[in-house]
Amino acid sequence: MNRMRVRAVARKELFHLRRDPRSLGMAIAIPMLMLLLFGYALTLDVDRVPIAVWDQSGTPASRELISRFEGSRYFHVRLRAAGYRGIEGAIEEGSVLAALVVPREFASNLSAGRGASVQFLLDGSDSNTATIALGYAEAVVRGYSRDVAMRAAGVPAQGVLHEPLEVRPRVWFNADLESKNYIVPGLIAVIMMVIAAMLTSLTVAREWEQGTMEQLLSTPVTPSEMILGKLLPYFALGMLDVVIAVGMGEFLFQVPLRGSPALLFGMAAVFLAGALSLGMLISIVTRSQLLATQMAMVLTFLPSFLLSGFVFAIGNMPGAIRAVTYVIPSRYLVSILKGIYLKGIGLSVLWGEAMLLAGFGVTVVLLANRKFQRKLA
Repeated sequence: MNRMRVRAVARKELFHLRRDPRSLGMAIAIPMLMLLLFGYALTLDVDRVPIAVWDQSGTPASRELISRFEGSRYFHVRLRAAGYRGIEGAIEEGSVLAALVVPREFASNLSAGRGASVQFLLDGSDSNTATIALGYAEAVVRGYSRDVAMRAAGVPAQGVLHEPLEVRPRVWFNADLESKNYIVPGLIAVIMMVIAAMLTSLTVAREWEQGTMEQLLSTPVTPSEMILGKLLPYFALGMLDVVIAVGMGEFLFQVPLRGSPALLFGMAAVFLAGALSLGMLISIVTRSQLLATQMAMVLTFLPSFLLSGFVFAIGNMPGAIRAVTYVIPSRYLVSILKGIYLKGIGLSVLWGEAMLLAGFGVTVVLLANRKFQRKLA
């Protein structure tokens, strides 16, 4: 492989980027825009759940229970209802997600030592949010029930009621349970896959459509040198996108980077080489810029977003879908980035994902080179 010829092809691609500043600007602006949109808009944190309250009891006991919900950071009492009709209308129009109904005999049952119950109605349209809100509500009611039991047992406010079982939770790696801390690292992987494939998916197809491929073929440049020369400028641009994304995660979203930055950029470079080669392969196969762009979007964004573990846990997917995720390269980079960001682990733990990522890069590079040689034959 001749370095001079590779450098000449790389310079040609650089000149094309300079002549098309809009593409260059989009290559830098799209990752920033995606990080801003997903980083702020995509959150799985559930708090300030809007609820309605119907207090049929109207007693100090029922007001104390309602005050527990009002004082919780997870609930916001938006409506004081006067019946089921008002609750139903509020849930249907989406102004509240849930409703707490305190029955008329609530206080009398408590004072008599009988079991007292309350009703908690939920909008199950969003099952994930409803499940989390139900857990919050049960925790508030348990706390209230424990205090009632302490008063009934004659335990003073400053006393201690020893329970037979106590849970002392301790959360590792993401102590505040903030969704942005694992969304942003996964988002970096998705952005890299999409941008890299779309950058190079137009390179060879553009040469065919503009009629310049014949001129390139008349030069001594070999297919391997042409592919490498075309990849180098976009590799540098892709690494610049990685630097921007990591910087935004660190300084804008305050996502902790506990692991090695060198390992992060090293794994990103390996992944980027494979993703760029995948875009090159798409460009070689299609020979059409429009078709190449469409295929790049279908083959990169959708699998990376849905099947990489970026948002949806792979372990919860059906068996057939889990098997498909093993051929999605973003899956391995998402795992690596989350391990580096949140757990601070290195290759001693991540070596399996790193090897699979390297295998993906080598395989796609070889496929692109072979396919290009066949196209020219």
